Amino acid sequence: MKIVILAAGIGSRLENPLPKPLIRLTNNKTILVQQIENITTFFSIHDIVLIVGFKKDLIMESFPELIYIYNQNFDQTNTSKSLLKALQKYSHEGVLWFNGDVVFETNILKTILPYIKQDISFVCVNTAKVGEEEIKYTLNKSGYIKELSKQVKNGIGEALGINFISSKDIKILIHYLEECDAQDYFEKGIELAIEQGGIDVKPIDISEFKCMEIDFEEDLQKANEIF
Repeated sequence: MKIVILAAGIGSRLENPLPKPLIRLTNNKTILVQQIENITTFFSIHDIVLIVGFKKDLIMESFPELIYIYNQNFDQTNTSKSLLKALQKYSHEGVLWFNGDVVFETNILKTILPYIKQDISFVCVNTAKVGEEEIKYTLNKSGYIKELSKQVKNGIGEALGINFISSKDIKILIHYLEECDAQDYFEKGIELAIEQGGIDVKPIDISEFKCMEIDFEEDLQKANEIF
């Protein structure tokens, strides 16, 4: 299994000159350092792959031992195409991936490990009330993810930027990520793979744990309060 961190974006909404993974929290760790420390509690650092783009050298210099994939079109594409680059390279195994701006506690990894071992595709979610800018989700009658996007109406919670695609589903997701427009989020590819490709994606509720994505300055302030 490979572990992918999507770290290619500019992160313009935060109005910070650095790539978001290099933003420093008040505990004096960058988002990326905190992610790597948590991930390597359960996984080998040699299985971690970073998708880089914006100011890539700064990220690569901070963790020279990691594997890197360069999205040269980082300023013209969104996360669907960054994730696609990784999945195309590791298309015969399961892939766990994280958004490069998600801050989380290690108990989440302990929770998702059994699903990874069973090779079950999943999206980590919480059931909090969500705003317009969040990736929302609904479920089908079998309890699997049905819709997954910012445009979802009456969403029952939000996706948190921690996801896994199983070895049996990965080629289907690759196909639908290829179908996505350049500016689509990877959640569009998951939604298409569910709707048209017939895969089942389980929602893993991690509401009891600390986990949040940092998109705006107020998100950073909140993260600094709870981590």
